[in-house]
Amino acid sequence: MPIVDVELVADEPSVPEGLASRLAESLANLFSSPAGHVWVRLSVLPSTHYAENGVRGATDLPVFVRVLHADLPSDEVLSTQAQAISNAVAACVARPSQWVHVLY
Repeated sequence: MPIVDVELVADEPSVPEGLASRLAESLANLFSSPAGHVWVRLSVLPSTHYAENGVRGATDLPVFVRVLHADLPSDEVLSTQAQAISNAVAACVARPSQWVHVLY
């Protein structure tokens, strides 16, 4: 049962209605998980609380995704899965996948 934390860096503190549900359904499909087996916690980090060294006022605001597995898959599976998670989350939040960073 993966637990997934999605943290959006955003200028606005609000998120679209139903976004957490869309993320949960998309990730459950990716993990081939039955109902109730993928938990998603969605939060927003104000862009004023985010910085990149050497950059003033980042315009490409990232999304951080933390995935907690009960049993960690092999490195090869993790690599493939991380790319799939990045693409799925990017589609849900309407940001390029290169702005989505997956951590295990």
